Amino acid sequence: MNLVIDVGNTSIKVGVFEKDIMIHRENLKLNDFQKCIEKLHQDYSSINKAILSSVANFQEKEIAFLKNKFNTLILDHTLKMPFQNLYATPTTLGVDRLALVAAAVCQFPKKDTLIIDAGTCITYDFKNKDECYLGGAIAPGIGLRYASLNNYTSKLPLLSLEVPKNHIGDSTNQSIHSGVVNGILYEIEGAIAEYCNTYPDLTVILTGGDAHFLSKRLKNSIFATSNFLLEGLNYILAFNNSQ
Repeated sequence: MNLVIDVGNTSIKVGVFEKDIMIHRENLKLNDFQKCIEKLHQDYSSINKAILSSVANFQEKEIAFLKNKFNTLILDHTLKMPFQNLYATPTTLGVDRLALVAAAVCQFPKKDTLIIDAGTCITYDFKNKDECYLGGAIAPGIGLRYASLNNYTSKLPLLSLEVPKNHIGDSTNQSIHSGVVNGILYEIEGAIAEYCNTYPDLTVILTGGDAHFLSKRLKNSIFATSNFLLEGLNYILAFNNSQ
């Protein structure tokens, strides 16, 4: 069994895999990390390997606690990847993006694939049918867009996500909802269209915390999945253990 851990900007996602099948998943806060790991160590005694991906400032004591329980890989750009990384600055590439591309290689081999991860940020990552990672884009996510309108203006309110009633907002609140939600939908649709101009057989994956909300409102044919990053981590762990 494998234990995979994704430390994001807002939460920690944990998955237990039996080969390539996830049999347990949970989301937790940093304060609950050691308690969760201790329980998983007791409940799944067959776990013998773990992999940790962190885009946040994860404390060394938490890493040491994990390593004390399991044989643990820390995901970084030095690990072997199942694809050729053509990013111009590989040491600055977020480890979460590495895991997403690995999942695409595993689940959609020999296909031009765009992975859109809609979380705190919206990232776009592209690998071609030759299993070469070319790069992508980083944009503010839904929550960041709402927050920035409040933080960087003197009078606009801080709102929570809401489906706009119309493309034409008839109040300040509705204008903000339209600008944030429809703006993101236009952005994603436009990005997909641009990629399709060059790669007409494009496979599109939508994942991340806001994937379910967005997938119901996108016109393009996409694969929406909430576990794509965790599946990529599991594949990287298996890939490195097989080398």
